[in-house]
Amino acid sequence: MSRRRSANKRGVVEDTRFGSVIVTKFINTLMYDGKRAIAEKVLYSALEDAEKKAKKPAADVFAEAVNNVKPSLEVRSKRVGGATYQVPSEVRAVRAQALAIRWIISSARGRAEKTMPDRLCAEILDAYNGRGSAIKRRDDMHRMAEANRAFAHYRW
Repeated sequence: MSRRRSANKRGVVEDTRFGSVIVTKFINTLMYDGKRAIAEKVLYSALEDAEKKAKKPAADVFAEAVNNVKPSLEVRSKRVGGATYQVPSEVRAVRAQALAIRWIISSARGRAEKTMPDRLCAEILDAYNGRGSAIKRRDDMHRMAEANRAFAHYRW
């Protein structure tokens, strides 16, 4: 870590089809081995299918799905006097968005549908409707933070 100054955050370019930064971040997380065109094709076809099934614009469905999965609380390990406590803390907006994107992708990869666009479409629709394994993961994190609320005074 440099002592001179903090590193500048590089901006993410909006994607061409929807003009959204979230879609670009999602494509970057979905991408394997720098194969951006394949990741774009997978996401765009999943969003087209989701648009047909939800009968709403794809950008709205996607944004709502990501917002539904975003966690507001998380637990962080804090070592105090030889004991480690799980201390609940609020999640910054950037981290919440990154976690939501990561959870949707990992949940989609774990599904049983045949192709990745089908899996991703189903997971996005589940997140949009407030169910699915990505939503379950968020609820588990909130439950863990709620259970460890007694250690909130260790937060500093």
